[in-house]
Amino acid sequence: MKVFTAVCIVTLAAIVAAAPTEDTYTDKYDDANVQEILNNRRLLLPYIKCALEQGKCSADAKELREHLMEALGTDCAKCTEKQKATGGMIFKHLINHEKDYWDQLIDKYDPEKKYAPAYEKEYLVEE
Repeated sequence: MKVFTAVCIVTLAAIVAAAPTEDTYTDKYDDANVQEILNNRRLLLPYIKCALEQGKCSADAKELREHLMEALGTDCAKCTEKQKATGGMIFKHLINHEKDYWDQLIDKYDPEKKYAPAYEKEYLVEE
């Protein structure tokens, strides 16, 4: 299974916001520095908390949260190529560095574990 950007979380800004009449999600947040967000827990946690509905949401995080289920269920069919690549970065980071939050996100957005095992197989780094 290929990446579906958003994830969980985050792409945070990059994976987000769909206009209902569009074929793809908006690219409004595609230039967000996702690597900087992933490297800084102070920046990352609000996106995760928003996705889990445990905290306040910035506009971009709210858009992401609103499209996570659809993106997951359609293998990110409406994502831009940039959003798909960003999603892979996010999944890899969450699976390898934020396992507790990854598990919470999966419980919320993939409770039947239809998609998570494939992402974990693809992105888990064995040490």
